[in-house]
Amino acid sequence: MPKHGRKYAEARAKIDRERLYSPAEAIRLVKELKPSKFDESVEVHIRTGLNVRHADEQLRGTVALPHGLGKEVKVAVFAKGDKAREAEEAGADIVGAEDLATKVQEGFTDFDVAIATPDMMPVVGRLGRILGPQGKMPNPRVGTVTMDVAKAVEESKAGKIEYRTDRTANVHLTIGKTSFDESALLDNFTTIVDEIIRAKPSGAKGRYIKSITLASTMGPGVKVDPSRTKPEQEVATAAAA
Repeated sequence: MPKHGRKYAEARAKIDRERLYSPAEAIRLVKELKPSKFDESVEVHIRTGLNVRHADEQLRGTVALPHGLGKEVKVAVFAKGDKAREAEEAGADIVGAEDLATKVQEGFTDFDVAIATPDMMPVVGRLGRILGPQGKMPNPRVGTVTMDVAKAVEESKAGKIEYRTDRTANVHLTIGKTSFDESALLDNFTTIVDEIIRAKPSGAKGRYIKSITLASTMGPGVKVDPSRTKPEQEVATAAAA
């Protein structure tokens, strides 16, 4: 494993590894201690107590961030005819049908979100092995398989993101850029945590939220106290054993 550089080590030394910081304190540290000169992304990593092998403990959905992600979201739409025109008028970056599916099969995945009309799913379904591992497979549960493609495109462009647990029951999301104001990052963070709590699966047992960590792309992680996020009572209940 490669060792971290001097700037990373210096930043890490300024963080109390045993302390659980409030969200506001954690965000301030992440902004202050970012080791690179470029505008890094700010990430939240939530470790849950879910058993993702059980159907009633699956966590997946979408959430609209009030301040967006601080980057242009590239949207691809699988649609034909009038729906293709609607997608283009709504600002979709790439629009196609079988031709777009062929490009993806040939290795083209230069987009952040994929949206499809229901009639295109027999074609798009064949792309599961490519788009699935990248988290880009259209899914009706999160609103990316829909006849209202214009609305889906507009929401994706405005900062609507998908969340889901990985194989180890963790959720990894970007909440903005280090250039964002602290208040904007805090709003985005709170929105995500509130949504994760609201979407708690019916089969969840024991401690739901085990830990929350904030970090910039190249910086060290800062542990957040789940009981000090908003709304405090609801988060404390979800995080409690």
